[in-house]
This record gives sequence, C-alpha cells and structure tokens, in this order.
Amino acid sequence: MSVPAVPDEAPRPAVEPARDPYRVYLDSLTSPESRRAMRGCLDRLAALISDGQAPSGAGQPWHLLRYEHTVRLRALMAERGWSPAYVNKHLVALRRVLREAWRLGQMTAEDYQRAADLPTLEHTRLPTGQHVPAEVVGAALAACDGDDSPAGTRDAALLAVLYSTGCRRAEIAGLTLADYDPGSRSLRVRGKRDKERMVYLTTQAVGRLERWLAVRGRRTGALFCPIGRHGSLRVRDGGPAAMTGQAVADILTRRLAQAGAMPRTPHDFRRTFIGELLDAGVDLATAQALVGHSSPATTARYDRRPERRRREAVDRIALPPPRPL
Repeated sequence: MSVPAVPDEAPRPAVEPARDPYRVYLDSLTSPESRRAMRGCLDRLAALISDGQAPSGAGQPWHLLRYEHTVRLRALMAERGWSPAYVNKHLVALRRVLREAWRLGQMTAEDYQRAADLPTLEHTRLPTGQHVPAEVVGAALAACDGDDSPAGTRDAALLAVLYSTGCRRAEIAGLTLADYDPGSRSLRVRGKRDKERMVYLTTQAVGRLERWLAVRGRRTGALFCPIGRHGSLRVRDGGPAAMTGQAVADILTRRLAQAGAMPRTPHDFRRTFIGELLDAGVDLATAQALVGHSSPATTARYDRRPERRRREAVDRIALPPPRPL
C-alpha cells in the first residue's frame, strides 16, 4: 500500500449513517454542487487509503487516520501529478471530515489536530479560462433569436443574465422568480455557503428577461426552467422546475456552437465580467461584492490592467533589424 496501514479495530462494526463523518460533512454543505465536488474528493481519498478497494468514502474509518496517514496522502496526491489547487481542494475535504469525526466524539482533540495539521501546497496560478469578446456574445444571442421556440427566448435571457452579472452557473440555475425585482433591475443571488448578494441587470438584459417571462408566466418557481421537446415548460410543485448548473453550461455550449464560435464556459463569462468592471475603473471592493468573492485577492487575480501595462512596457523594446557583423 502507498499509504501506511490504518490500524484495524477487531471487530469494527459498520459506521452508522447518522454518525458517519462522511455523511455528516456532506449534509452540512448547502450547495448541491459543493456536495457533489466534496463527495468526489472524499471518494478519491478513500480509494487512495484503501489502495483502490473502497468505492466510496461512506462508512470508512476516517476516525482512525493519524498524522502519518494524512501527510502521506498529501505527498501521494502530489506524486500522482495532481495540480496544487486540486490537492488543496482534497485537503479541505480531508480536514473537514476529520473535524466531523472529532465532533462526533470518534477522535480525541489531540489526534484530530495532529492529523489535520497539513499545510497547503504553495502555488501561484493565473486564472484559467479565456476572455469572451462582445461579438461572440452577440453571435450567440443571434443564434437564440433565430430560434422562435420557447427555448430560444429562454436561452437569450439566460445568456444576457450570465453576461451582465458574472454569476456562477449554479447561481443562475438557483434563481427563482421571487429573486427578480424589475423596479431596481436586480436579482437576489445565493452563492457559495448560502451567502446572498444583489446583482444588477443592464437594461438590455432586463428586456431579454421580460420577453422570457412573457413566455414563462408569473408562477412562483425557478426563473429558468427546462423545456421539453415540444416546447412545454417542465413543472414541479405547481411551478417551473429548476435546472442544474450543468444544464446552464450545456445551453451555452449549444448556442455558441450554433453561432460558429469557439467553446466557452460560464466561468469565462464570469472572468470577462470581472475584467470589464476593473477595466472600467470600478473599485476592487465593489467588484468583489458583485461577484461574491470572499477575498479581494481572488477578485484581483482577474485584473487585466497589470498584464496590459506589462505588454505595453515590452512593446517599447524594438527587435534590432538583421545586420551582418
């Protein structure tokens, strides 16, 4: 085994679901996407610990992990070529599941503190993704306008909201009609860790959204909903059903393909929104509040102005013309 063997309890009864640190931790997460991401992290860690024998982190003896196990897990993830950011994400999940084991009385405070005392991998990375030019957005909207079905109207409104707010795809999927205030041109968004913030729509985005609402109706429910093959809106509990974050990404992919544009992701729209704000002179604190970042340092990573200044500095250097000695 690559990880030092975890001592066995003889016999070790199955962990009760209600007292399983894995389940307790995942249940504490409010976002479905966060639960899915952290479940994947813990399942991969369980596979590393068990040398591939454990298909899931559920029911595993997390409370038996000690410092020598967790430090080896950290080293093993790095040895496998996982990026520092990817390793650090797994370390967050590991620390949290160990904390739940301590809270459940399955570990002593000393064992928990030692096992969780893992420094993150230091790294500096530029934000991933690419800028979305205005002409690409226009082409995608034109593709939506060329579709006279309800899906065309919905997708145009969804893209307009995505571009003018910089919301995450899960945040777009989680919007309800009650979150929309046409008077203030605002949307109430629930972000990571269930933090709420207000974002604001351009007048053009409001127009697109109002056209969609004329099709959708004013019933309570999701602001954007799935649409069946025959143009019927999918309903749940008497109102439009919610879509997933992946569905938002799929809509964007489909409309960009119809427009003949290169693929982009919802996060590319978010990256572009932040860059446009900072280019326009919006202060960092305001940009941070609009996109829901916990730290201004995260928002600052999307600032394109230093990059442009560095490029302009290099442009002052002229390559000498070819000349024989």
